[in-house]
Amino acid sequence: MKKVFLTGASSGIGLAIAKLLIAQGHEVWGTSRNLERIPKLPRLHPVRLDLTDPHSIEEPFNQALAEAGHFDVVINNAGSGHFGPVEFLSGQEIASQFQILVFGQVQLMRLALHMMRARREGLIINVTSLASRLPVPFMAAYNAAKAAMASFTMTTQIELGDSGVRLVDLQPGDICTEFNQAVSKSTQGDPSYDTKVAKTWDVSERNMKKAPKPDLVARQVLKLISAVHPPPRITVGDAFQSKIAPLIFRFLPQRVSIWGLRRYYKI
Repeated sequence: MKKVFLTGASSGIGLAIAKLLIAQGHEVWGTSRNLERIPKLPRLHPVRLDLTDPHSIEEPFNQALAEAGHFDVVINNAGSGHFGPVEFLSGQEIASQFQILVFGQVQLMRLALHMMRARREGLIINVTSLASRLPVPFMAAYNAAKAAMASFTMTTQIELGDSGVRLVDLQPGDICTEFNQAVSKSTQGDPSYDTKVAKTWDVSERNMKKAPKPDLVARQVLKLISAVHPPPRITVGDAFQSKIAPLIFRFLPQRVSIWGLRRYYKI
């Protein structure tokens, strides 16, 4: 039985992970800004944590740690998105994305590292995104924050060496959740962007509806938790997004990659 600290446990990928881990006999401390959204399940301990507030991260983690004694696994999963043209992104919108997707998650990762390195064992899973490598138009702040977290993760992997702590960059492609319903959108802009914005959103919505369910990610997390030597990075999604697209774009010149992504989103 593993003791797991999981952010964003009230919906989507996080809820699927929590339910599967509990079903397999693990114990989960799951976070949400609203505890009422976390289902009342055996071995699921609700933790109120708000990644938007850097002052409300360390105390909830330490309280959960005191209750658990230790954590075998810490999963940085919580997130949010913003949709709109770069030209009209406010500094506040960019800062909010980086607080939630980078600064808050790095803060948790550092707390986990301090605890795990002392025990010389543990697993940290940072849920970034395939968008860190294949950016979604009009989601620049989200793409950039995910790329920053992926880079932070890889750098930490290099530094950890033989510490006994394992770190995984888990990159989902499109997964069928309610993520798009929670995405904030820019309300101001230039009408010349309207057609491109609409087309990109339509493609994104269509992809989301036909994408794999979050159980796919949950099963992958279960494998990672059980693995003796988990891979440093893994992509989860349908066959095209998780295997074919990353391989193709890895070797393409950036000019061709940009052309291909514009065609993909019909802009």
